Amino acid sequence: MTDERDPITATVIGAAIEVHREMGPGLLESVYQACLEHELRLRGLEFEPQARRPLVYKGVALPDEFVLDIYIPGRLIVELKAVEKLIPVHDAQLLTYLRLTRTKVGLLINFNVPVLKDGIKRMIL
Repeated sequence: MTDERDPITATVIGAAIEVHREMGPGLLESVYQACLEHELRLRGLEFEPQARRPLVYKGVALPDEFVLDIYIPGRLIVELKAVEKLIPVHDAQLLTYLRLTRTKVGLLINFNVPVLKDGIKRMIL
């Protein structure tokens, strides 16, 4: 599941696997968010948790924002889920975040699975 050509993605996937190994499935997304943030810090990865980005529509900055679960500016967006099953709207959400931030690589990670590798989707824009 890891991609040796992309050490940042490999680090995030390894950290997510460790969190899933420790915590197991069935918890709230916010629990996995906190644990993954801690695990990434232990691994020395710099990132922005719950990164707020301005909502720009037709060149106008609107008062709303969108929030990226974990953001490594210009390198990677990680969108976390704890759902029974990933559905197409989850893919669309990550692809839209990638497009809006001009980021090429994203990970969609669903912690609510028996084996985490079955809950990880790597997306490239």
